[in-house]
Amino acid sequence: MGVVTTILYFLITIVILVFVHEFGHFAAAKLCKMRVDKFYLFFDFFNLRIFKFVKGDTEYGLGIFPLGGYVKVAGMIDESMDKEFVNQAPQPWEFRSKPVWQRMFVITAGVIMNTLLAFAIFYTINLVEGKTKMETNVIGFVSQGSIASKFGIQPGDKIVSINGNPVQYWDDVRGNIFIESMGEDVSMKIEHNGTVKDIFIPKSELTELGERTFGIFPEKMSPQIQQIAESRPAKNMGLQVGDLITEANGEKISHSQQFVDVIKNNAGKDISVKWNRAGSEMSGTVKPDADSTIGIGIGKYTGTVKTINYNVISAIPQGASDLWHYGVVLFVKSMWKIIKGDIPFSKAVGGPVKIAQYAGQSAEGGLLSFLGFMAMLSITLAIINILPFPALDGGHFMFLLYEGIFRKPVSHKIQIVVQNVGFIILMAFMAFVVYNDIIHI
Repeated sequence: MGVVTTILYFLITIVILVFVHEFGHFAAAKLCKMRVDKFYLFFDFFNLRIFKFVKGDTEYGLGIFPLGGYVKVAGMIDESMDKEFVNQAPQPWEFRSKPVWQRMFVITAGVIMNTLLAFAIFYTINLVEGKTKMETNVIGFVSQGSIASKFGIQPGDKIVSINGNPVQYWDDVRGNIFIESMGEDVSMKIEHNGTVKDIFIPKSELTELGERTFGIFPEKMSPQIQQIAESRPAKNMGLQVGDLITEANGEKISHSQQFVDVIKNNAGKDISVKWNRAGSEMSGTVKPDADSTIGIGIGKYTGTVKTINYNVISAIPQGASDLWHYGVVLFVKSMWKIIKGDIPFSKAVGGPVKIAQYAGQSAEGGLLSFLGFMAMLSITLAIINILPFPALDGGHFMFLLYEGIFRKPVSHKIQIVVQNVGFIILMAFMAFVVYNDIIHI
């Protein structure tokens, strides 16, 4: 996917997630009859903004730093430098004048909205396409130089179990290796030529775990073109949706990932390609872009697929289950493994650059794939924001919890110092994350 398109999907993702979050705070404040001084998408540090306008008591604007957004509620001590109200008498429209429960509602409304957005997306995906499971546990292709090839896994091998969990569908393979076993050793039982053998892969070999680095792909993946991006090398060469790749760089192609690997290994080089279109043999030459892609979606599973359909009622518990499993459980498990050192921090944490890359990659899989990525990011944003850290929603909530329990607020001076220190630490962390993104491009 091109740089411009990747940036576009990144902006779409960030705008939606930030708007939903900040609108939660905005709407809750309005419901509680609090005055909202500012509602900004993106940050306007040093008053650098794309535009602003005032309507009623609120200034609306778009900053130039796409790292988040904010709502400034009158009478609230936050990470902004506006503290003049502290020495003035409380006004009835101010945050500080409202009951603790209303202030808690306003503080948590952004997290609630991000959670509801994630649930709505999971619910919609289940309602529209349900769940599909590829009924195979047989390996169809192993990438050269991958982890799997290093440990002797071969095409035709049948995966019996992973870390003691039986494998029936290819979805079981993906789930057990890339999610359940993240940061852990992987023990596999493989049936090879009728004989079952054990394969042990230590976690030290799995520091950059992904489908391509691990290197196994299911059988019956036909190298048929499913998507073509406009103005990319594949389109310019003449490939169309439905074309069947038969040869690349002099190598006979029988599996979709085989063609992907040829492309990945020949960035910037001319590659001769042959394909079949409605029974006619065609050929051409293509040069992959610098990112080792040519702008296609390839791979059609020709085996048996089990489909689980949901209606408007049954999609509700399944959506909630996806929200819990792919959002909360996965996030908590990942954080715990980072803390234990099972997953390198620098490789587990991503910022704007990684988000942009993943947004673009998910968009290549279609609208529902892109929405699924957005749902996971939305629930992650919700969990991060509710953490009890100063300058985050969870930090504000802890002050209110203290006030609710002890019937007196934390002093203004302490709140101001804690919020400002927390904001500085948060900005330093974000700067590190951006730097980490850049050096790992």
